[in-house]
Amino acid sequence: MQKRNLWRKQEEDLVQRWDAANERYRAVHQQLATQPADAGAVTREELQLKVQAALADIEALRRQVARLKREFISGDRY
Repeated sequence: MQKRNLWRKQEEDLVQRWDAANERYRAVHQQLATQPADAGAVTREELQLKVQAALADIEALRRQVARLKREFISGDRY
């Protein structure tokens, strides 16, 4: 029973991190889309880097979801 509680907490944390990463990506992408063209290359580059960082976070979370799914299917979880 203790393992199930631990697994549930891990899954809830993963969902929260997934939601936060997606929200960061949406917010930065929105800033990038609404930024005027004459705002300067530096801020545009900074926003591009933030978009890439958010996408990297999402990709890492995707791999973690795939690992949990594989564990569940193989019977190692629950």
